[in-house]
Amino acid sequence: MTGDRPSSARPDLRERIARRFFRLVNPLARRMIPAGVPTGAPNILLIVRGRRSGIERTTPVAMLDLDGHSYVQASYGATGWARNLRAAGEATIIYSGGRSCPVHAIEVPSGEAAAILRRVLEPYRQLGFVRRLLGSRVRPPVALLRRYRIRIDDTPQDYLAEARRHPLFELRPA
Repeated sequence: MTGDRPSSARPDLRERIARRFFRLVNPLARRMIPAGVPTGAPNILLIVRGRRSGIERTTPVAMLDLDGHSYVQASYGATGWARNLRAAGEATIIYSGGRSCPVHAIEVPSGEAAAILRRVLEPYRQLGFVRRLLGSRVRPPVALLRRYRIRIDDTPQDYLAEARRHPLFELRPA
C-alpha cells in the first residue's frame, strides 16, 4: 500500500453499489448543476487539480452551509477528489446556475469535524433504518442528511469515527 492509494481491502457490497451508481449519475450532475436544474441536494461542482497529473478534475459534491461557513465532506473516505483537495489546498466551485468561485480548502481536524457533524444533525430524528440499509461504512454526506433532517449517528464516538473516515473540508473564498 502506498500513501496515496487505499489498501487492497475490497469495499463491501453496499459501497460498491453506491460507487457504481454515482459513476453513472455524476456525468449527468455535471451538466445539471451549471444549468441550474434541481438535483434534490445542495450540490456544487468541485474543480480541483490532480495531485499527480496536474489535470483539473470536476466532481459533483454536496455542500453544507453552516453559520456562514461552507463545508464539503468526502462520503467515501479520502479517495480521489478528497486527496486532490488535501494536496492542492485550493479549488474552484461552480454553484447551481453556473456561478463559479475560487476557494481555499482547509481540512477540519477530526475532533472539530465530529463536533460540527453532531451540531448539524442533532436537532433531527435518528433513523437507524438508514444506517442498517447503508451499512457502517457507507454514509450520505452531512449536507444531504441535514437537508432531509436525518440523523444516523448517536454517540460522540460515532461522530468522531465518521469524521476520521470521511474528511470534512472548509471552503473559504480565495
